[in-house]
Amino acid sequence: MTKTTFKVDPTHTSVDFSVKHMMVSKVKGTFHDFQVQFVADPEDLTTAEIVFDIDANSIDTRNKDRDGHLKTGDFFEIEKYPSILFKSTNIVKKSDDEYAVTGDVTIKDVTKQETFKVVFEGQGQDPWGNQVFGFNAEGTLNREAYGLTYNAALETGGVLIGKDIKFSIDLEAMKEA
Repeated sequence: MTKTTFKVDPTHTSVDFSVKHMMVSKVKGTFHDFQVQFVADPEDLTTAEIVFDIDANSIDTRNKDRDGHLKTGDFFEIEKYPSILFKSTNIVKKSDDEYAVTGDVTIKDVTKQETFKVVFEGQGQDPWGNQVFGFNAEGTLNREAYGLTYNAALETGGVLIGKDIKFSIDLEAMKEA
């Protein structure tokens, strides 16, 4: 088969994250706005070309004060760095439905190579006759490696915010007409 351009359905796609808080719990959030370029041969996903551009201003942790702080220079500095970018560079098939997707992640003009576990969740036909494909991606980024170093020491020891940000992306896409 040949490569096809896929259109990602934003109403059935989510970009979620969590980070350790006060060494005892997690803060969870989502990014609501993103653009995806996804070109692939459905028979050979190792040849896919993926560009994921996340609007950092769309961050939502269900706390307006925290979201406002995350948009400042202490974290994303969205006025200067409005997006978080991922561009795939290599895809390795691990099993029938699992892939290791490696690519360049850019946050605040720092680019590092990261690998995400991607599971092909399957395909089906929607009520309008479109072939729909589902994927889940998971990975962990060290926020400090991207210049997101703000933190505070706790009186009881430890720090306010963990280093590792865990991402989970559920994506639904269909072939463009």
